[in-house]
Amino acid sequence: MFIQTEDTPNPESLKFLPGRAVLETTDEVTGFYVTKSDRDDISRSPLAKTLFAVEGVKTVYLGGDFVTITKYAENQWGHVRTQIFSAIMDHYATGKPAVTEFSEVTDTTIFEDDDEVVAMIKELLETRIRPAVQEDGGDIRYVNFEPEKGLVTVQLAGSCVGCPSSSITLKQGVENMLMHYIPEVSEVVSLEAEKEDDPSPEEPPKAKTYEERLAAAGIPFSD
Repeated sequence: MFIQTEDTPNPESLKFLPGRAVLETTDEVTGFYVTKSDRDDISRSPLAKTLFAVEGVKTVYLGGDFVTITKYAENQWGHVRTQIFSAIMDHYATGKPAVTEFSEVTDTTIFEDDDEVVAMIKELLETRIRPAVQEDGGDIRYVNFEPEKGLVTVQLAGSCVGCPSSSITLKQGVENMLMHYIPEVSEVVSLEAEKEDDPSPEEPPKAKTYEERLAAAGIPFSD
């Protein structure tokens, strides 16, 4: 897949042309514009969701055969452009449409009855932690939050399961980041880690890792 770019009159905006259809347009629908704060619209667009996972993306506009990205002024195109290329290619590899009729509900979807703490946990998992973990073929999913204990439970998947250094990364990476930004969080555990306490020989040890990936994503890490 060869993606071209075109400059726009706005130095903070760049037009990306993937060489194939982006959005199915009609007389009534000629584009899809979404900002980083438009959670409902982002949940309807798998492509926008992938693009907003790139640090520095401020707004996304989807046209019939192009994507226009507007970044924050403090971020440099040299870094953002490369990640946008990867995000667009990753989206097309999934086969999903750019925009769906209904919101896509996932473990990190923020619902109206979620309190502020849960919403922040979900947002950090989705935008900062999950992308780093997925780079190495794993995944991390939100399960629940127990406010009386300050306990966040997550579930590990993919290559995270069975990784020898998972417990270190879970504590020094994920837990440190959530506690840093959310004072109400005091501990993070995984369902896999809980299962390790089961003496059954048929239950393999499960865990999590990726110190370097988490550090690259800006997640606080300490020895």
